[in-house]
Amino acid sequence: MSDLRKINIDGKEIEVDGAMTLIQACEQAGVEVPRFCYHERLSIAGNCRMCLVEVVGGPPKPAASCAMQVRDLRPGPEGQAPVVKTNSPMVKKAREGVMEFLLINHPLDCPICDQGGECDLQDQAMAYGVDFSRYREPKRAVDDLNLGPLVETHMTRCISCTRCVRFTTEVAGINQMGQTGRGEDAEITSYLNETLVSNLQGNIIDLCPVGALTSKPYAFTARPWELTKTETVDVMDALGSNIRVDTKGREVMRILPRNHDGVNEEWISDKTRFVWDGLRRQRLDKPYVRDNGKLRPASWSEALAKAAEALKGAGKPAGIIGDLAPAEAAFALKQMIEGLGGVVECRTDGAKLPAGNRGAYAGTAAIEDIDTAERILLIGTNPRDEAPVLNSRIRKAWSHGAEVALVGPAVDLTYEYHHAGDDRAALQKIVDMGGSDEIRAKRSLVIVGQGALQEADGAAVLAAAQSIAANTESGLIILHTAASRVGAMDVDATNERGMEAVSDADVIYNLGADEVEIGEGAFVIYQGSHGDRGAHRADVILPGAAYTEENGLFVNTEGRPQLAMRAGFAPGEAKENWAILRALSAELGAALPYDSLAQLRKKLVEAVPHLARIDEVVENELQALDAGALGQASFRYAVKDFYLTNPIARASQLMAELSAQAKARGAEKIAAE
Repeated sequence: MSDLRKINIDGKEIEVDGAMTLIQACEQAGVEVPRFCYHERLSIAGNCRMCLVEVVGGPPKPAASCAMQVRDLRPGPEGQAPVVKTNSPMVKKAREGVMEFLLINHPLDCPICDQGGECDLQDQAMAYGVDFSRYREPKRAVDDLNLGPLVETHMTRCISCTRCVRFTTEVAGINQMGQTGRGEDAEITSYLNETLVSNLQGNIIDLCPVGALTSKPYAFTARPWELTKTETVDVMDALGSNIRVDTKGREVMRILPRNHDGVNEEWISDKTRFVWDGLRRQRLDKPYVRDNGKLRPASWSEALAKAAEALKGAGKPAGIIGDLAPAEAAFALKQMIEGLGGVVECRTDGAKLPAGNRGAYAGTAAIEDIDTAERILLIGTNPRDEAPVLNSRIRKAWSHGAEVALVGPAVDLTYEYHHAGDDRAALQKIVDMGGSDEIRAKRSLVIVGQGALQEADGAAVLAAAQSIAANTESGLIILHTAASRVGAMDVDATNERGMEAVSDADVIYNLGADEVEIGEGAFVIYQGSHGDRGAHRADVILPGAAYTEENGLFVNTEGRPQLAMRAGFAPGEAKENWAILRALSAELGAALPYDSLAQLRKKLVEAVPHLARIDEVVENELQALDAGALGQASFRYAVKDFYLTNPIARASQLMAELSAQAKARGAEKIAAE
């Protein structure tokens, strides 16, 4: 039930929910209120006092608008709407006073501060501060913290807004940051000088309103006004987080999150944020051909001719689609290989996802449904590693009272859950329980991970998850680990025998699949961006663009098509993925029927109409699978090392360092320690 109240803000009367705070009501009225500690996704601290407003008829002092609700205001003498002023002389004087206090100890670091040009304190001092200082005393200084290789600290600049403490505690679910001391001795610190252990810690860089927390890898490399900003989507996991890629010339300098309430809110994982150094290293920038067992550089015409010759002479060609390929490239490869009488396969990890049954591979629920869920069942998934931002959403639901249960090995998910068991018997037990009216009355979700579907009985596990969802009237989310998987399933880049049919082929076209072992004997054409496992096994290498270097369509884990936009150009002679396939098809004498990405997308949408519905979650029906019985095995998780899941991450020095640190933390402690 909504409790609507009228309120007069700066002479403009609006109607808002009584539960709203004054700062939120001001936003609805289009009035800007400055703030440092308030953030709409964190709990209210009310400790910076920058958001002071005047409540007419209230106490003769300004009120903190972030900590006062609309329902707490008293109406006027004749029942008029309560009046709030955000630009009266009292408010102006109060804001100038607060700003003056904040700047007493703030160092004059602006010329060398990484936050310069993007600093809330800088902007608000200009807008709401005074143009002189009355203080001549020496400023205090504070020791810097070591939070690890990602977040650089300059704690002398800290204004104690506590956003970082609230984020790490509430959203990331770790308890390593806090505030100690009182008055001038108050400082934000970490427990026993620990470094942060979280896949989401980079978000505190965005949250910090001053330059106290900045990005260590990006430090002193560029200024915000030098960067070209491109809005695109992330491919490090299948969540499809909305990001902004900032480039300087041809180099990607940093990656930041964009707000999208339905997908990633405004958070991104550390792999998404810091993987950009992997875009520069180990790149394939020219075609290669294998002669006498050794790869040598070749021209495009020679490499394409050799690839075409192999495909023409192939009895059974096959195509495999890697984890980072856009839907257009998957569609073009399918058309080319099937035109030659071959087969294609995108389920390179052996996941038993049923072709044509969209409700079984893209699920029937949206990521947003996690927010309102009251019961969540996780089957064979460790979302903390497979999709950290989605895991923070489950944590938020848990903090609002949702019950979470896990079938799979016990792990630290940052929230409490009921551990139902770690094998198929535990899953069967839940299926046998059926669903009572009491359970059906609650909003519930079943989330299935790829680790649960990769075993021989993967189809039976998926069928069991579907029957639990049907019995309890729950939504079903299939949590993928590969950004390209749902898009490739949508264009039906599958065959009945899966990867078995590929292992029988004598020529394999490998579109960026670096997680696959290809046996001896087959002739391999590898198209990809990095010199990873796939390139080492290749007989012909065709260098393609990475996800920041071409426009492409990616469908995320809930089945939402999103566009990745080009932020820069591929290095050297590397080309866009669809263009390489189009050129090769011409060399084969069976040119694909499109000469531009727009024409290709038109054909793609004719074949798969729902891919035209950009940024919409298409509703899928729950079509029950006819699968065999569950096996005996315990569940295993799909992601073994969060930081090294794809060729871009494996090319990144920073990801290698983070992976080594995570391994060292997990190793057995010996007595001397």
